[in-house]
Amino acid sequence: MARLDIAVKGLFATPVAAVEMPGADRLNPQLVEAILRRRAEARSVQASNAGGWHSDREILTWGGEPVRQIIEIAKGVATRLSADRDGKPIQPAWTVQAWANVNGPGDSNICHYHPGSVWSGTYYVEDGGCASDPSLGGEFEMLDPRGPGPGMYAPTLKFAGEDGASVGSAETIQPRPGLLFIFPSWLYHQVRPYRGTALRISIAFNFGL
Repeated sequence: MARLDIAVKGLFATPVAAVEMPGADRLNPQLVEAILRRRAEARSVQASNAGGWHSDREILTWGGEPVRQIIEIAKGVATRLSADRDGKPIQPAWTVQAWANVNGPGDSNICHYHPGSVWSGTYYVEDGGCASDPSLGGEFEMLDPRGPGPGMYAPTLKFAGEDGASVGSAETIQPRPGLLFIFPSWLYHQVRPYRGTALRISIAFNFGL
């Protein structure tokens, strides 16, 4: 039998981008101080958080220069991930909403998405020990936007290739300080319960037009 040349293209892929924040070792202690000071002064906003503390969406005002640096880097990533309908680069004037999350023992974030935005993202300030001990949970979980469909008929199979393992289920990101990642705002996501005893601190943001 003749050898077949098979062309495989990953259609309908969902872009998720991750970068390591330059200068994170310098920025993170300043962010911890600013966020915990704000937490001591202001009550939590109730959004997707199941427990924990969710700040107002004005962290660019009270968070200082470290927050502005993170948002500028994130804007650059979002711009590089975006194009017009002809595939040409664009320079959007992004609108920004940003806030802080502090999760302690047992806290999590329920499944949700971010309406009215194009890109959303998270920056980890403190991971509460999750990176060194995965048993502590606290993973950021993204649900397959195709729903359970790919796994309904044959749940023991997956698509061949390195990106095929999540058929009908989810992918997770393990938090660690200095990690910044961006994803489409329509992507359903949640944060699994954190089982550590320290604090898990992050900054979240939305970019719109």
